Amino acid sequence: MAEQRIAQKTRNTAETRISLNLNIDGSGKSDIDTGIPFFDHMLTLFARHGLFDLELKAEGDLSVDYHHTVEDVGLVLGQVVKAALGEKRGIARYGFFILPMDETLARVALDLSNRPAFVYKVSVPEAMVRDFNIMLVREFFQAFANEAGCNLHIALEYGEEPHHVAEAIFKCFAKALDRATQIDPRMGDALPTTKGTLSN
Repeated sequence: MAEQRIAQKTRNTAETRISLNLNIDGSGKSDIDTGIPFFDHMLTLFARHGLFDLELKAEGDLSVDYHHTVEDVGLVLGQVVKAALGEKRGIARYGFFILPMDETLARVALDLSNRPAFVYKVSVPEAMVRDFNIMLVREFFQAFANEAGCNLHIALEYGEEPHHVAEAIFKCFAKALDRATQIDPRMGDALPTTKGTLSN
């Protein structure tokens, strides 16, 4: 049986304190507490639909704003995904998915190339879900792409209800990342690149 791809990180700053454990080869279990209920919901969906096991505890300066916590969780998640994948031997590397959520349709494509790039084409007439501004979703994924070394493209094909938009994006990202991290048995122990490394 292949060794499970697991990583953890603790990051403490003046703005946030984050502890995160991730098992790429999990079953979708999660234990998440960021102090932001809607964000917890999105991360729970991410774990469940990507079949990742995720434990996350975050404490941030929520009295100021949700921005630091959301962005820093994305940063730490990106670092942990990169660490868990190691040299990326045998992985599919590319992942993409199109996901419906009621009236909403989201599209995500990504490349675990170690060349960070981020394109986010999402526009909604209303951005608030209670006290959570879904514009922060962009900050989360930008931080993830930077730290994971991920080429990440997210687009909203159509949709208006902000909860549905955010949920479709997180689920779609989970499915795309699950596909990109899958081991392709045809690859054996090879790297999915012609340049000899995906680590630098």
